[in-house]
Amino acid sequence: MLDIAEELHRWVEQGREFAVATVVAVGGSAPRQPGAALAVETEGTVIGSVSGGCVEGAVYELCQEALIGGGCVVERFGYSDEDAFAVGLSCGGVIDVLITPVLADSPARGALAAALSTAAGGGATAVGRLVAPPGLLGQALHIRPDGSHEGTLGAGDALDRTAAAHARAMLDAGRTGNVELRGGAGENARGAQVACVDPSGEPLTLFVESSAPPPRMIVFGAVDFAAALVRVGAFLGYRVTVCDARPVFATSARFPDADEVVVEWPHRYLERTEVDGRTVLCVLTHEARFDVPVLALALRLPVAYVGAMGSRRTHEDRARRLAEAGVGDRELARLRSPIGLDLGARTPQETAVSIAAEIVAHRRGGTGAPLTGARTPIHRDIARESSAASASAASTGPGRQGGAVRTVP
Repeated sequence: MLDIAEELHRWVEQGREFAVATVVAVGGSAPRQPGAALAVETEGTVIGSVSGGCVEGAVYELCQEALIGGGCVVERFGYSDEDAFAVGLSCGGVIDVLITPVLADSPARGALAAALSTAAGGGATAVGRLVAPPGLLGQALHIRPDGSHEGTLGAGDALDRTAAAHARAMLDAGRTGNVELRGGAGENARGAQVACVDPSGEPLTLFVESSAPPPRMIVFGAVDFAAALVRVGAFLGYRVTVCDARPVFATSARFPDADEVVVEWPHRYLERTEVDGRTVLCVLTHEARFDVPVLALALRLPVAYVGAMGSRRTHEDRARRLAEAGVGDRELARLRSPIGLDLGARTPQETAVSIAAEIVAHRRGGTGAPLTGARTPIHRDIARESSAASASAASTGPGRQGGAVRTVP
């Protein structure tokens, strides 16, 4: 749906009613991926596509029916259908399509409108909608990059918080797909206790649609440790840039997994490149002439993470030099140095895992401690814990296991 956000946002602004069909799962040789959408407004105007043409007619009819009846439904199209050659996918694939009417009084209209407005403006946003069980279709949750959300899935605050946490993780990586939600309970809008699972015991299936460029990882220092970190960063879904002032080391041949290799003084590159609240900066140069200028700038930027490699003695010398350069105590406290978690890492590959683990823990609010024997939640609700802490709450309630993320291929 967010792939046609600009047109849909215009329809919302004009007060038009429409139904949107969104691909929520694919199998085999399907022509479009999850998130592809087709929308039909009340006068019959169509925008977008869900299959490149082979099932558009049938989806169009389902959207018209949704506009008349106001119902939300998931329909499967595939080569295995009896009428495969009539409305199925002749390519042999299978697609599941969620049909959602967006009428003036639709409960999901507000959340969808907010997400469409953000996506149309080029901002990062995510939408969560349940695709199973059938009885809970029709609601929507709009999730922002900081984890805050609006709207509801209609089954209580506990489910909304769990869904928002999973959706934020997928938004961070710019991914679209399905998440299974298990366990937990909360209150619905009427104050009644509701479970976060279908009465049959089956998990709820949440479709998360993200609209955001991948987060950036900028690695300063074209060293062996950087090569390993680049590979791990790419695996985690970052768009990775390597920057070093030495052209003999900063080459694409040495860093084939990097999206970009830049030959420039680190601080000068950081001055001109775009960063945001999801960007992570890893300084591996291990030389004061490179480290200090780039860190003095990095610690003043609104980025997610700043780490620097070096021994504890190197860190002490670096901290002194940064203080002399005008970096204050509060800014210096943001620096993760020595970089990484204590895993006993020795090799570049092990060190890369150590750094990546610290980045994930910092982003998700983890402690880095072993889970064995711990009583803390496995999946932490950072937004909720921050709110509880600021309000001096006595307890945040029992931990929730959450569900495993299953991204549709």
